Amino acid sequence: MPFHQVLVVGGGLAGLRAAIEASQRGADCAILSMVYPIRSHSGAAQGGINAALGNAPEGREDSWERHAADTIKGSDFLGDQDAVEIMAREAPQRVYELEHWGVPFSRIEEGLIAQRPFGGGAFPRTCYAADKTGHYLLHTLYEQSIKRRIPVYSEWMVMSLVVKEGFSQGVIAYHLPSGELEAFGAGAVIFATGGAGRIYNHSTNAIINTGAPMAVAYRAGVPLEDLEFVQFHPTALYGTDILITEGARGEGGFLFNAQGERFMERYTPTAMELAPRDIVARSILTEVQEGRGFDNAYVHLDLRHLGREKILERLPGIRDIAMDFAGVDPIDQPIPVLPAQHYTMGGIETNSWGETRVKGFFACGECACVSVHGANRLGGNSLLDTVLFGKRAGERASSEVGAQGEGNADLKEALAATRARLEALASGGGREDPSGIRKEMGEAMMEHVGIFRDREAMARGLQKIRELRERYRHIRPVHGGRRFNLDLIRTWELEGQLELAEIITLGALAREESRGSHYRLDFPQRDDEHWLKHTLAHSALPEPRLEYKDVTITQWKPEARKY
Repeated sequence: MPFHQVLVVGGGLAGLRAAIEASQRGADCAILSMVYPIRSHSGAAQGGINAALGNAPEGREDSWERHAADTIKGSDFLGDQDAVEIMAREAPQRVYELEHWGVPFSRIEEGLIAQRPFGGGAFPRTCYAADKTGHYLLHTLYEQSIKRRIPVYSEWMVMSLVVKEGFSQGVIAYHLPSGELEAFGAGAVIFATGGAGRIYNHSTNAIINTGAPMAVAYRAGVPLEDLEFVQFHPTALYGTDILITEGARGEGGFLFNAQGERFMERYTPTAMELAPRDIVARSILTEVQEGRGFDNAYVHLDLRHLGREKILERLPGIRDIAMDFAGVDPIDQPIPVLPAQHYTMGGIETNSWGETRVKGFFACGECACVSVHGANRLGGNSLLDTVLFGKRAGERASSEVGAQGEGNADLKEALAATRARLEALASGGGREDPSGIRKEMGEAMMEHVGIFRDREAMARGLQKIRELRERYRHIRPVHGGRRFNLDLIRTWELEGQLELAEIITLGALAREESRGSHYRLDFPQRDDEHWLKHTLAHSALPEPRLEYKDVTITQWKPEARKY
């Protein structure tokens, strides 16, 4: 039974940064990852990472306070302002650290890190490396983990979190190549397992972003916060849902409808294409629904006026994606785009150190809810969230390196229970096909709990999700093979996805207002009197128990959100 003082679950940016910090502080730390770390979804991030460096000529007056103010306004005032202040203050230090570790940031003529405008920002503060920023950050941090000889358990999937009397003991994990189960004891466990985009059937997320580890924490007694806030990225490639970075609009790209109108003038005449994502996504979908889309299906993102040289220098990856997956060269042709699910604002409830209500259990990155993103995340803040709160979680976890979990009976008992659950899947006597349930779940979430919401539609969605949960209890026998049994692991994950889908829908039904990404046609106004609060979902029967807690307000009082 392996034991580590700190066990990080997840090998993306948040997990790598947490492990690096814990290791630097002397802890025996290891990473357990479902994929080889450089295949993590963090590598798909394109546009950049925010920090108030003031390098751009138009951004000399930028400051951490203005970064914080933009973030809080973008969050529709649901972000906890103490955590946002920490993020904005520490952002420059984290970016310079990445630069010194070797991230090849794009540069301005003076040699400083280049910064581009992003939606909802008053200044160009998004530091970037062409349009492959996440890829470069991921490889750089992985190099740093190798330098520190941090062991990595690749292709292990977390199945359960073992908690005894309020203390984390470790995890039970499944080895994909062999099919073996193993108990991993740990003095501290950090989840950095990414988002839950694959609950929706139109998502920019990788197939591994199921959200199932959030359900693992939820079942272990850790509440999930603000799951009803689901971000749809305005510009996903039509037909494939591949991300087309906000950096394309940051560099000056325009959005056009089928009538040749630069339609954002109708919705946000000042910010135009660089309004926050929730606003732009709703605007695009409105154009399509009202018959002004191309083929009544999508709009155009036009980069042609930027010129060949600028596209090749700053958006080479976007050009490759458009050519390879849509057959258009953005140098000469516009790109067809439509919103798709992109980011999970909610997640495992944590404080600004990644601590949860379970002693010794931490979370960071997209699977966590600090909350700095509130009801809507600003572009460029997600990469910052991963490295900054990953670092803080690793720092705090390294101080909790006791021997609880090392070879204890609770881990052995949990290992046996998990093995029994797996065997039950393989020997099931039902006839339901889990792949069909998964498809219906994704369709129901898109149709009933998507960009536009109302009570009647969400009630139908909740009924459907509960029907699917009941059908899951009667699934057909799962393939019993051991090596890379994707039938088994995807069926296992599906149960957790259905749990999260129910929580998202329940939280959205209860929240009778519109705020950020949560837009209700039957309650179109924000209601600070009744709903300036976070949703917490606790595991309970027969359905999740919802409770609420106050949003932390420091110096920025809620006001009208105008762009």
